[in-house]
Amino acid sequence: MADSKREIERKYEATADTRLPDLSRVAGVFTVAHRGVTELDAVYYDTEDLRLAADSLTLRRRTGGSDAGWHLKFPVASGIRDELREPLSDTLPPSFAGLLRSRVRDRGLVPVVRLVSARDVHHLLDAEGALLAEVSVDRVRAERLTAGAGTAAWTEIEAELADDGDPAFLDAVERRLRKAGIRPSASPSKLSRALAETAPKQRKSPAGRGKSPAGRTRQKPTSGDHVLAYIRHQTEAIVALDPAVRRDLPDSVHQMRVATRRLRSALRTYRKILDRDATDPVGAELKWLAAELGIDRDQEVLDARLRARLAELPRTLVLGPVRGRLRIWSAATRGGSRRRTVAVLDGKRYLALLASLDALLAAPPLLPAAARAPGRELPRAVLKEYGRLADRTGRALELAPGHDRDLAVHEARKAAKRVRYAAEAARPALGKPAGRFAKRMKAVQSLLGDHQDSVVARETLRTLAVQAHAAGEPAFTWGLLYGREEAIAAARERELPEEWRRASRPRLRAALEG
Repeated sequence: MADSKREIERKYEATADTRLPDLSRVAGVFTVAHRGVTELDAVYYDTEDLRLAADSLTLRRRTGGSDAGWHLKFPVASGIRDELREPLSDTLPPSFAGLLRSRVRDRGLVPVVRLVSARDVHHLLDAEGALLAEVSVDRVRAERLTAGAGTAAWTEIEAELADDGDPAFLDAVERRLRKAGIRPSASPSKLSRALAETAPKQRKSPAGRGKSPAGRTRQKPTSGDHVLAYIRHQTEAIVALDPAVRRDLPDSVHQMRVATRRLRSALRTYRKILDRDATDPVGAELKWLAAELGIDRDQEVLDARLRARLAELPRTLVLGPVRGRLRIWSAATRGGSRRRTVAVLDGKRYLALLASLDALLAAPPLLPAAARAPGRELPRAVLKEYGRLADRTGRALELAPGHDRDLAVHEARKAAKRVRYAAEAARPALGKPAGRFAKRMKAVQSLLGDHQDSVVARETLRTLAVQAHAAGEPAFTWGLLYGREEAIAAARERELPEEWRRASRPRLRAALEG
């Protein structure tokens, strides 16, 4: 696993004549230590069509300085990136290749820019000599390494917060720099500036070409425009979350699975807008991916639920090595599911799915309804899903408690999720009514989801009780937890009629229809 650190930095415009102000006057700074000038030589890699740069990712091989090696940076927020590091080598580290796979696909990585920097480093230290931030004046020379190569040179100031530092400290540094007339850079990174300033010059189009005729008004977005925008957004989310899943970042599997389900739901709900002959095969592959991601995600949710229920018990009711058995069970199941998830992302089937989504967006199979106004088509699709939910909920409420009712409630939960996703997809077009409708559907989905989680938890608790009994351990605590989950499921079943009544008020449906 590559070394990782959170990089929090800010960049400022400078010239060859710019001098740093006295930064020892920044609150909290006891002394400023000059560390001299370091020569840095970095080659940045990307696909020929700059896919990494388009998503603000940075891949470089750098020599010089204390952190020579391969660096891969993922954006987190403005001025904040996660930087992964691997030792210096002649070829791209395999770990980085995996993290970039969802974006690079079958395209090769080539050198696109070389940056040679003379970095004049200053350390801002507190009274104990601890590093608060590093401020450097960088004199940069950029060279484009692809066709139509150009060069550029500039000077900038970079302030990077020390590890585990308070980001507010950079605010104090910035106030001091601004007081000296130094302003923030217009470019978020050296690479983005280098790409912009070394790009081949574009020939100007003949006068008038490419301009809209005078007086022509922009056409209003159609139903197809809204649905395709939603599909594009979810597709981008899957691609962006791929590296996070591989890095095992918190909630990443869940978010990727949600994006997959939302995408599949949109293809099914809006089949009057997109030809299902083209979208059904894609939907089938999305179902496969969601199921594979579910192995890891469901295990994660179940593990958290069982630990929380156990923590609620008084110590006097925890008999035998319950926590140890739960820990062993969790490690065994979680480790295997995670390895399987990564294997899925490394497989050809997953890459083929991403390619099919690209193809669908490039040449969408639009039906005549796609050209109609969204206020007409989108509510109709959402309410059709709502009708399916109403049927399934009514069927579940008619059944007696037991296995058949559990299955019916689970089917209603899946229908509630589709209604919610359909309303969320329609919200940009329909506004607040769709948002309120989605919120109500989410409440129903959450209640039904808690019921289903209880059903799954009881199955696992019974298995753990059997294992404990076979090993000569007390099974009392497992039975107690089973009983509590049974009570939770019964409570959710009692709450369902009232929650459904609130969610099915006619005025909500009327508002959605406009």
